[in-house]
Amino acid sequence: MDRFLIMFAAGPGFGPGGSGFSLLLPVLMIGVVYLMMIRPQQKKQKQWAQMLSELKTGDKITTTGGIRGTIISLKDDTLILRVAPDGIKIEVVKSAIAAVTTQEEGSK
Repeated sequence: MDRFLIMFAAGPGFGPGGSGFSLLLPVLMIGVVYLMMIRPQQKKQKQWAQMLSELKTGDKITTTGGIRGTIISLKDDTLILRVAPDGIKIEVVKSAIAAVTTQEEGSK
């Protein structure tokens, strides 16, 4: 009787004759998490890195803080922006760039 209670409490998939579904479920969950969350994030990161590598003088950009400006000069990890309306020059780290808006304005 005790043996029956132990097998019943463990549920299906455990004990003699149990299915392998209980081992398959965590593997399926990891696969779903990879396909739904990790892979799209890696793709987005790769596109962002490519955008940063293609920056050039004269591109109009938007930073993560919402500052819009035109690139005057590029350095290794920073760049100099000219910000309207007074032409103020500021130095920005490349990792703070959210988007390049030069192409978007040309298509409007």
